[in-house]
Amino acid sequence: MNRLTLLLVASWMVTITLSPSSVIAQGTVRVTGGGTATFGVDMDGDGDIDGCQFGMMVDLRDDGSAEGHLLFAMAGKFDFVGNMFSIQGPVTEGEVNADGSVTFRGCGPMNQIGVGKIYTVPCGVPFEVTVGAGGRGVGTIQFTAIGFFAGGPGDTDLTNGNYDQPTQTVRSGQITVH
Repeated sequence: MNRLTLLLVASWMVTITLSPSSVIAQGTVRVTGGGTATFGVDMDGDGDIDGCQFGMMVDLRDDGSAEGHLLFAMAGKFDFVGNMFSIQGPVTEGEVNADGSVTFRGCGPMNQIGVGKIYTVPCGVPFEVTVGAGGRGVGTIQFTAIGFFAGGPGDTDLTNGNYDQPTQTVRSGQITVH
């Protein structure tokens, strides 16, 4: 009886491993997560430690294409320079980096609410995000608005025309890469 059970389990494992959905899954890296993150400093001089709220679910393929969605917001408890902004949109490409972090890119509408000012930029704000897996104090997220907000508070590269935020550390929530 034990041999029959072992044979059935082994057959089932081979079937699962060789099934088309598993073959596709073997070439896919899934990035999921959500929560809050912090720069750990007051970047805009308003007396508050700055950070973001985020959510993502992204599937990266070996060929560099991707499917998924990102929501990144500096709003609510994380106002920034008297403004609140959010960008959300589909993710279309990305890769796994040598250090195990993941970088992905997409384009989506951005909403910004300033002092007495509300405007929306329809899909046309390209973004790039690099994340590192982990929870509180371990996971990381770095956001870049491509061709937008260049020179804003905390911009780490004033030469490229982008707004490259410093890396933030997860404060609550989790980022997983599997």
